[in-house]
Amino acid sequence: MPHLQFDINKKLNTKDKNKFCKYIRDNFGKIMKTGTDHVAISLRELGKDSLSLGRAKDNEYVCFMNLDVRVGRSVKQRRELVKSYIKGVNQFFGIKKENQYITFTLHNGRDFNLYEKSLENWLKGDDPLNKK
Repeated sequence: MPHLQFDINKKLNTKDKNKFCKYIRDNFGKIMKTGTDHVAISLRELGKDSLSLGRAKDNEYVCFMNLDVRVGRSVKQRRELVKSYIKGVNQFFGIKKENQYITFTLHNGRDFNLYEKSLENWLKGDDPLNKK
């Protein structure tokens, strides 16, 4: 169950947030070759002075992303996700691509838990809630 966290120092409107979450979920499923019912997204709006990135100029908006995903995703998949998410933050919220920063935290499947079960380690084509 990935937990995809986005911290942004800008006030966002509800319509854009909803479209963004759909974009994030859909791209995760496509790139990581998995279902999307288990994808958790946190979108935090913080005050203008609550985030700082060394390369951003004063008074520019920034976005920090921490992507908690299961072990087994390739470097190529993670890099494709980075590019997709940076593009999405720029497209939906107008934050410059160079003012965004992403970190990954990798976990074993048993570290992700839903009511129904702990998730197994990721395999290509995985859909953890699909009862095959």
